[in-house]
Amino acid sequence: MYLLKRVAAIILLVAMVLSAAGCNSTTTNTGDNGDTTTPNATQPASTGDKTQESQEGKVLRIYCWNDEFKSRFTDYFEKKGKLPSDVKVEWVITPNQNNAYQNKLDEDLLNQDKAAEKIDIFLIEADYALKYVDTDYTLDVINEVGLTKEELANQYKYTQEIATDSQGRLKAVSWQATPGLFAYRRSIAKEVLGTDDPVEVQKQLSDWDKFDAVAAKMYEKGYKMLSGYDDAFRVFSNNVSHPWVDENNKIVIDPNLMRWVDQTKLYTEKGYNNKTSLWSAEWSADQGPNGKVFGFFYSTWGINFTLLGNSLAVPESEGGKKEVGNGIFGDWAVCEGPQSYYWGGTWICAARGTDNISLVREVMRTLTCDAETMKQITIDTEDYTNNIKAMNEIANSDYGSAFLGGQNHIALFASAAPKIDMSNISKYDQGMNEEFQAAFKDYFDGNVTKEQALENFYTAVLEKYPNLSR
Repeated sequence: MYLLKRVAAIILLVAMVLSAAGCNSTTTNTGDNGDTTTPNATQPASTGDKTQESQEGKVLRIYCWNDEFKSRFTDYFEKKGKLPSDVKVEWVITPNQNNAYQNKLDEDLLNQDKAAEKIDIFLIEADYALKYVDTDYTLDVINEVGLTKEELANQYKYTQEIATDSQGRLKAVSWQATPGLFAYRRSIAKEVLGTDDPVEVQKQLSDWDKFDAVAAKMYEKGYKMLSGYDDAFRVFSNNVSHPWVDENNKIVIDPNLMRWVDQTKLYTEKGYNNKTSLWSAEWSADQGPNGKVFGFFYSTWGINFTLLGNSLAVPESEGGKKEVGNGIFGDWAVCEGPQSYYWGGTWICAARGTDNISLVREVMRTLTCDAETMKQITIDTEDYTNNIKAMNEIANSDYGSAFLGGQNHIALFASAAPKIDMSNISKYDQGMNEEFQAAFKDYFDGNVTKEQALENFYTAVLEKYPNLSR
């Protein structure tokens, strides 16, 4: 099975290269605003073709890795009467572990032309978005799916930059924007810093030198500044000065990544962290009622989906309620932290070959362009949605999160989102980030030297990406 998956992945990679080569060898039509469209021979019938749309399929097939998008689709599209009564939704959910989701998606995209039921929509994450965006497996959102520039105008720029291919075509859209903040325990802040006010706490965490100084104060009082090795990684990796790979396919390790290594090693040696790894049981426990960790770097989804759940003494699955008195619900607040960053997010792609183009267009329009829908998602779930107008309305209102002690954290997210810089992303980000963190975990644990950890990183990456060099 592993071999088959590897073969499928290799075939997809070759197909993508050939697809890209084909695109580069043909002439594109460029509009006055820099928009590009692929030649008509490679495009599906016009989205305005009523005959095509009247013959659309009766099954909407959606590929994803968990239930998050399913809940958004169900609550804000299907239950709102947007789904035609004669269309059935088929969810193909494959977990992310061990690259299973991408393996499944790659295999089925290769078979799209001959499949009885077509993939209509599939979801991607930021770390590997370009793998799919920069191929013909994804449709142009404007020129093929049919959304307009006016409809897309209120989305945060960085969410479109992530999903724009090398020819300047927008190939996916997101209902989320995921700027990051530093979430901290109010009670610990009061004890150690003398205040839990986000403005005052931010003054003491506004750069890395100040952050390190607070870490020392936390240690003196019996607390940890961070839980583990990976907590600050995204902040450093989002503020690099160049991509992982240069124009000659040479691996380039940014100094900011080595700064993460040095800080994490220092925190480990001085006892400023708990030596945990992201998503481990110990890491989750550090966010709970018995935790002694001051704070966690989290983006929008992490606060309401992960931190909130971990903070409850009695989980919702056992009858617990999201309210003050259950664990440390209400004992959290957020501030900007040392640097702006983002973490994660999910994008909706229209698969080439879909037989439900008008329905796919309406899903994208409702869930990523409609300000009222997106505003309601945020009010209901505390998720931060990808609509500047809607988010600014909430940011300037009396909205408050009970989980965050009444704080209007949307205002902080609204301030942070426009600062996100996507100029240094690459299609190698997921694999490179994962291997870098894994290699240096052995260094933090004291099992290898820094030099050996670096060598192990190169070995792992060159095995994963043999086209690269060091």
